[in-house]
Amino acid sequence: MITIKDKSNIREMIEQNQKSNLLRRKVERLIPIFLMLLASLSIITTIGIIWTLLSETVEFFKRVPLVDFYTGTVLKPLSQNPEFGVLPLLMGTVTSSLIAMIVAAPIGLMAAIYLSEYASPKVRKVVKPTLELLAGVPTIVYGFFAFTFVTPLLREFIPNLQATNILSPGIVMGIMIIPMIASLSEDAMSSVPRSMREGAYGLGATKLEVTRRVVIPAALSGIISSFVLGISRAIGETMIVTIASGSTKNFSFDITQSMQTMTAYIVEVTGGDAATGSTVYYSLYAVAMTLFVFTLLMNLLARFVSKKFREEY
Repeated sequence: MITIKDKSNIREMIEQNQKSNLLRRKVERLIPIFLMLLASLSIITTIGIIWTLLSETVEFFKRVPLVDFYTGTVLKPLSQNPEFGVLPLLMGTVTSSLIAMIVAAPIGLMAAIYLSEYASPKVRKVVKPTLELLAGVPTIVYGFFAFTFVTPLLREFIPNLQATNILSPGIVMGIMIIPMIASLSEDAMSSVPRSMREGAYGLGATKLEVTRRVVIPAALSGIISSFVLGISRAIGETMIVTIASGSTKNFSFDITQSMQTMTAYIVEVTGGDAATGSTVYYSLYAVAMTLFVFTLLMNLLARFVSKKFREEY
């Protein structure tokens, strides 16, 4: 027989379970809202960045014509007769990024091919993490490495190379982004089904032919995306070019000369004597907005290429 005390205990247990279920349902309702706020944080931050850049950039273009800014080849922001042409900065940015890709693309791709197709599992476990250690080196260390080691070394072979130039930081930036290209490309190659390789081997293909005619075409979208992301990383690099490329705003194709990139100009203006509210101050935001759009276009290109050449198995 169930006593009155037992009935009371059962009633208390039921009430406790009901309270616990009610609290659990409230928490479950709040969790999606909390997760949505976290997911929206990056969007809100991006909107805030765009609004800040856009509002200050509009103020700059009220003082300097947009056409003059994007077609001018002379940048003298602190002279008595200031001129604001962004082409010297664009030239420095594009030149350094191209040099970096000339260095990083073949080395990164060859490293990815070795890790994916030739290296044993034991070697891959050692080599890949070691290669990725380069990504953890602070960029200011790369900058001093370019200025104190690479530039003097290059001057032994190129006597007319200036103490600050665009060639040295471009090479070092290429070394810096090798891990990114190698890792992403290796991941794309490793995702190619083993059956495709075995089918090619069954037809009598060699390992090199399988790599060149089967694996690389199948992983092409990932490889190209890694290249585009590498270029984006080089475009946004700051400390290497600030230390090793100098602050001379040359509009030139001579890679032995000192040139300035958009990121280095931003560092110069923020650390200089530009008064808040001056045209030089607002030029900082115009250059930053240009860099933002430039990088955004590169990322959109990477997404487009990835979708265009993607193969599903």
